Amino acid sequence: MSFQYESVQTAALYPDVFRVAAPAVPVERQVWPRKPGVFIRLAAAPAQAGETGAEVAPPVRELVAGQLGLVPRWVKSASDAKLRSTKLDVARSEIVTTSNNFRDAWLAGQFCIVPMMAFLEDDWRSGKAVPTRIARVDGQPMGVAGLWERWVGAGGEDIVSYTLLTVNANSHALMHRYQQPGSEKRMPAILNEGAYEAWLGARPEKAREFMRAYAASALTANPVEKTR
Repeated sequence: MSFQYESVQTAALYPDVFRVAAPAVPVERQVWPRKPGVFIRLAAAPAQAGETGAEVAPPVRELVAGQLGLVPRWVKSASDAKLRSTKLDVARSEIVTTSNNFRDAWLAGQFCIVPMMAFLEDDWRSGKAVPTRIARVDGQPMGVAGLWERWVGAGGEDIVSYTLLTVNANSHALMHRYQQPGSEKRMPAILNEGAYEAWLGARPEKAREFMRAYAASALTANPVEKTR
């Protein structure tokens, strides 16, 4: 499953929906593996001095630029990072704790939210691939659960990357129509807006509770012309 999605282009939606500042550099509309995008994570909270000692400040979200396609921290070279990240744009949520590619990020609680307006899937029901735009019925942005990582190479290369978590959609009323015939159907783990804070601060042992299929009634699908 190679993932392509449509980034959030309206600057006001970042603070209004996700409580972060809009990107300083505009994000390209279409994002696919190894292209730059943005994700949201919790910023490190500095300790604050108080009358009774150090107090932890409330968690603050930050928008971070990175490439779609995770680069695991154990990768040895920039060339290996390039090859691996192309195939690590999505992560099956069922195997993140056993996969060498994603385990470290999951166990470290490096959870993030990827803001998007829609994602693309191929509809094969006619016998040929028809690119289809999947979006929310109400036109609002989606926040998809993801993992982030930072890789620093021996030569000083520094890559911040992220991957999108997916869940099984074989029984999903909408998403079962898409992707290759005979293959397992998958969909991104779209979060409910009220769960954003909890997901970002989740403990690894509780994070699987967020891995659920989004309601089909809240999504709409429309054929589009190919953009790649």
